[in-house]
Amino acid sequence: MPRILLALVLACGSGLVLAQLDKISNQEAGTGLKAALERGAHAAVANLGKTDGFLGNNAVKIPLPDSLQRAEKMMRKVGMGKYADELVLTMNRAAEAAVPEAKALFVDAVKRMTLQDAKGILMGGSTSGTDYFRRTTSEPLRAKFLPIVAQATKKVQLADKYNQYAAQGAKFGLVKEKDANLDSYVTQKTLDGVFFMVAEEEKRIRANPIAAGSEIIRKVFGSIK
Repeated sequence: MPRILLALVLACGSGLVLAQLDKISNQEAGTGLKAALERGAHAAVANLGKTDGFLGNNAVKIPLPDSLQRAEKMMRKVGMGKYADELVLTMNRAAEAAVPEAKALFVDAVKRMTLQDAKGILMGGSTSGTDYFRRTTSEPLRAKFLPIVAQATKKVQLADKYNQYAAQGAKFGLVKEKDANLDSYVTQKTLDGVFFMVAEEEKRIRANPIAAGSEIIRKVFGSIK
């Protein structure tokens, strides 16, 4: 029996699973896994990398930094609420512009997957594929996202708006130093949003592989449900 499948059988310990997995070749297991990961990643990128992909999704919408959130109510009381609104809009638009860069890196990560990686993902939890992406693509994605975010914020002079807003918050001692670099903050939040959506897609495929619309995904993930 192929090594990936043998490891699965040992982990599952089920006669029924053994019978199902024995019908799947090592190549099919790897192909199905890669197809599922690519499908989930592409769906996440497509959902986020468009207008309102972040702004219109409360699960990933990028808010003001924590320290500025605490100052926000006070800012609105002194007539500076428009700065908060402009900041939130532009931060999320910057994230939406950056996300499409993730597609090629995810595809490359799938291509470079080893047998050991595949075992870990197939035997892992409901987001083990996402965890693999996080380990292998976080830093390359950060490097790709940061200049795009910086360009977007510069284009609309967001730094000036942020400095105005942050300066007011600083008067009340509510702005933290770590929030001073807005581009880094937005980049991290973009990464968080991407991996959150990839995880949601992975869980959906694992829970209902039939809905994935791919025979090989149904065959592989249907056998280990």
